[in-house]
Amino acid sequence: METWTKKDLFLFSLYILGMVLVNTVGGKIISLFGVRVSVGIFFMPVLFLITDIVGDVRGREQANHFVRFSTIMLAIMLTVTAIFVRVKPHPTWDLQEPYRQIFGMSMRMSMASLISFAISQYIDVAIFIGLKQLTKGKMLWLRNNVGTITSQFIDTVIFMFIAFYKLTPTYTVGYLFSLIIPYWLFKVVFALLDTPFCYVGVKWLSKE
Repeated sequence: METWTKKDLFLFSLYILGMVLVNTVGGKIISLFGVRVSVGIFFMPVLFLITDIVGDVRGREQANHFVRFSTIMLAIMLTVTAIFVRVKPHPTWDLQEPYRQIFGMSMRMSMASLISFAISQYIDVAIFIGLKQLTKGKMLWLRNNVGTITSQFIDTVIFMFIAFYKLTPTYTVGYLFSLIIPYWLFKVVFALLDTPFCYVGVKWLSKE
């Protein structure tokens, strides 16, 4: 059984924090250069960056532990949130409606978030480790970007289709992809920008 160092625990805590932020404050929609995006777009790259760092230094199994444990935590968080949104408030507490609007994610949205998160994270780890084996441990920049860019596309497609497909007549396949592509392109930019941090993180975690 592997032993986790303080650095491993720090990265895991940061990973869980990023996952929570994506699914809480990430509910806010902003305009980024005219494109409608969730503020979660600023936190998602951190998740992929962390599993890349851990996967490169510690290996596939520990990176998958990060994904597995955080997926369980996300499922618990979404379940608990759904329960307490529906609990009847005290008569003197008049914030139930704002509370429901902020935390009352529909079951469809919750499932979309959980499924897209788990699948994309596992795919990222698999691509990253596969490329590491093919390149014999060289070209960190390649596996970091190919894994992240590919899995981010999968994450975006899965989430959009589960959450919104046929929600209204407007949400056709063509319309969803008109939302997916520009949103994903921003993720590509963030993936490229985090490459130096991947090198720094790998060097930092490698030093015991």
